[in-house]
Amino acid sequence: MTAVLRRLAPPSLSQQLRDTAAMTRPLMLDIIAQACRRYPSLGQSERTARIMRLIDAEAWADAALGLLELELPLWQVRRIAYDEGEWHCALSRERELPDWLDEAVEAHHADLALALLSALVEVRAVTAEAPRPSVPSVGPVRDPLYEPIACDNFG
Repeated sequence: MTAVLRRLAPPSLSQQLRDTAAMTRPLMLDIIAQACRRYPSLGQSERTARIMRLIDAEAWADAALGLLELELPLWQVRRIAYDEGEWHCALSRERELPDWLDEAVEAHHADLALALLSALVEVRAVTAEAPRPSVPSVGPVRDPLYEPIACDNFG
């Protein structure tokens, strides 16, 4: 059902990032509005002011790294690599694990800031799709006729 809704919806933020050649201020502000949950709630804190100064200076990669740090505190940059004209960015919750054991989220783009922000958007999509209960789960209820007994013979 969600796949049908996605096809009918306007282009997703992920698609917009893939189709964009270079970062712009309006695009950065759009990303903050659509994908950043913590940024607006902090108001005019020192961290948000720093990110806005980086945006004003068009320091896109630094602003993207600042947003990653602010928005995904449990995630870390695992890898940034440049290969065949594209930046590849991998974010992970378990950076110290070997690559083959880690479930990193990866994104790529010709622009470094767009690769970083694409990874942020992908993490948001992955974490939104993962079902998490709102309350802790408990074990099954035991049968009311169940009664543990001791079977040791000490005699």
